[in-house]
Amino acid sequence: MNLQSTDFELFQLPVQFAQPRELIDARWKELQREAHPDKFAAQGAAAQRLAMQWSVRINEAYQRLKDPLQRASYLCELHGARINAENNTAMPPAFLIQQMEWREALEDARTLAELEAIADETSAAQQAQLAVIAHVLDVAQDHAKAANEVRSLMFIQRFGTEVEARIDQLAT
Repeated sequence: MNLQSTDFELFQLPVQFAQPRELIDARWKELQREAHPDKFAAQGAAAQRLAMQWSVRINEAYQRLKDPLQRASYLCELHGARINAENNTAMPPAFLIQQMEWREALEDARTLAELEAIADETSAAQQAQLAVIAHVLDVAQDHAKAANEVRSLMFIQRFGTEVEARIDQLAT
């Protein structure tokens, strides 16, 4: 194992967006068993420190690979397409209109049913956006376009979190 390997190399996965979660989970468990610091107790402190570094590296890679948004962002970054979500907020006009409509609907929502309807719509939009990202990354292999799609997904997920918080507020 090489600490400088990409997450995909480390987990022995193809460099693509579509990844079976159960394969990622199984490989993580396997890697954790191989690198667990207790396994190196008899080899001294230096070996245990190295095992600890490996354990941290494996966990970081696992967090990126198991989450579709993080995995998409990571793939874009690997191919030189920076996400720059803090600095690049440019979105297509239709997406901006959708954002405004969702914000207004959330502001106007008074009942649990209204909030759940917004949550359902947001969830569907998130799934649709993931499908777009999968196509752009794995089929079209257009990483610059994928970075734009990832920024859209980031908004959708943030908005979904706000909706869930409002649902929790209303339910208590």
